[in-house]
Amino acid sequence: MGLIKINGIKLYVEVKGTGFPVILIHGVGGDHQAHLSNIIEPLSKNFKTVALDCRGHGQSDKPLEFTIEDHVNDILGIMNHFEFKKVHLLGVSMGSYIAQLVAITAPDRIDKLILTVTKSNGLTSSIQRLFKENENQIKGLDMHQTILKLLKFMVYNTELMKNHLEIFETKLSPDQFNAANKAIGAFDFRKELSKIKAKTLVISGKHDGLNSPDDGKEVASLIKNATFVEMQYSGHAPMFEEPDTYINIIEGFLL
Repeated sequence: MGLIKINGIKLYVEVKGTGFPVILIHGVGGDHQAHLSNIIEPLSKNFKTVALDCRGHGQSDKPLEFTIEDHVNDILGIMNHFEFKKVHLLGVSMGSYIAQLVAITAPDRIDKLILTVTKSNGLTSSIQRLFKENENQIKGLDMHQTILKLLKFMVYNTELMKNHLEIFETKLSPDQFNAANKAIGAFDFRKELSKIKAKTLVISGKHDGLNSPDDGKEVASLIKNATFVEMQYSGHAPMFEEPDTYINIIEGFLL
């Protein structure tokens, strides 16, 4: 697809397949390719998948000041651009926070909602919290070394996930990464999640040290029509740690 202009900035969007639209939203510091590539391919066999690089990420424009509300308006802008009255929405980590707020803001436009490794509130991004908690261990390390050092807190099988470090590393500059994290700091949706009308699936990884299964259970408990699934051999990246199981779960929910 390429770049489209939404809300005054250029967003990179990739569209595949035909059928009912599914919008996919990646996590902080990444992009649609790093976080969503192995979800897009199978889903595009039954749906029209629309995967974007969120503002401040990937091939999209990177302003140094934006908010989670800007992300929400970008998703709604993409829906309007493609004239989608209603969509399924899938968000991973940061993408799941954005997806929650989209479903709160425009409840009648979301048919089914999938929230992967999510939480309902936070004072900072989960990755920044982990960096802060382990600042003495990672002092002086570059991003690659930092992720290797802290991988045991993020995933179940560290050896397997060393092949997928791009999920946690970022190509953003320090200023861009700070802006991306700042946009998802200090949110709390607990009092608003009851506004969500979409049938919802919340997926957590049992060994996730960023957004724990308890965080996911809380989100599911606050949404009227929500189901919670805990993946037994995953941490913060179930779509890579247990790819077949993850795809089977989300396809079973969407189809």
